[in-house]
Amino acid sequence: MNKPNWGFHSHRQINRLAVFTLPAEMMPFFKRHIDYLTDNAVNPDRRRVAVVGEAPRHFIDLDDYPDTTSATLPRYYKDAVNRYGEDTLAAHGIVPWHIQLAKYQLTEAFRTRNVRQILRLAADLGHYIADANVPLHTTRNYNGQLTNQQGIHGFWESRLPELFSHQFDFVVGPADYVESPQKAAWRAVFRAHAALDSVLRTEQELTAEVGDTRKFGFEDRNGVTTKVYSEVFSAQYHERLKGQVERQMRASVKMVGDFWYTCWVDAGQPDLRQLARQELTEVDKNEEAAEQKSWLRRLFMVRSED
Repeated sequence: MNKPNWGFHSHRQINRLAVFTLPAEMMPFFKRHIDYLTDNAVNPDRRRVAVVGEAPRHFIDLDDYPDTTSATLPRYYKDAVNRYGEDTLAAHGIVPWHIQLAKYQLTEAFRTRNVRQILRLAADLGHYIADANVPLHTTRNYNGQLTNQQGIHGFWESRLPELFSHQFDFVVGPADYVESPQKAAWRAVFRAHAALDSVLRTEQELTAEVGDTRKFGFEDRNGVTTKVYSEVFSAQYHERLKGQVERQMRASVKMVGDFWYTCWVDAGQPDLRQLARQELTEVDKNEEAAEQKSWLRRLFMVRSED
């Protein structure tokens, strides 16, 4: 299942801004590599079609489960597999469980002081956390296809930030230690899901008022005339959501910083000033480039069923 994601711009922005929530002890390393963390924030999206098992890490369809209480929907992956099986979990998405795994992996990378792994896993973890904060990542109706609202996913997560994120307040305060990453991951998903009704209902109501002729417009993008949600419609929708996209992006920035900080603390707070002086080796860079090329090759070999 190839579901949409936060736009590339938003993922990059979230990872970049999260760096500025970190304490002074972490700042030299993360500021030195801020461009890497920004540019590679979208790697999971690049892999999602090409790499088996990647796509389910970006979402969870909570409405596919009759009951989502912790007694019925286990909060730990091993328990969930025992109850439902891996195939069922993959079909419905595993983002809160995968955030827990990625947190553990990043902690181990800090503990072993592996610069390449720290950077790769920090960038990836930021991506999954941001996805968990998107309301349309918590439902089977992820693109409005079940309610005649096809395209709402890209509208909410890409078009609105593209038009209005320059107005957002991204001062979210310093990173805090997360006592229970497991609870934090699930809390983010359920908070995002609670916003889903207004995402869908508000768009339906506004469409009914203005009609399709005012809903859409055309813009030139890279020399191609493209149909888009009009700026007027987007502004009205954004206003009626009362800062919802801003709140979710702010929550993402804060949560990414919190998790990066928590991984570092749990690893024993290694001296990142020393690591900041280390460059990625040529071997690291070559392996990174080869891996990304392999994603592209496999991507071109995959035939989309959408």
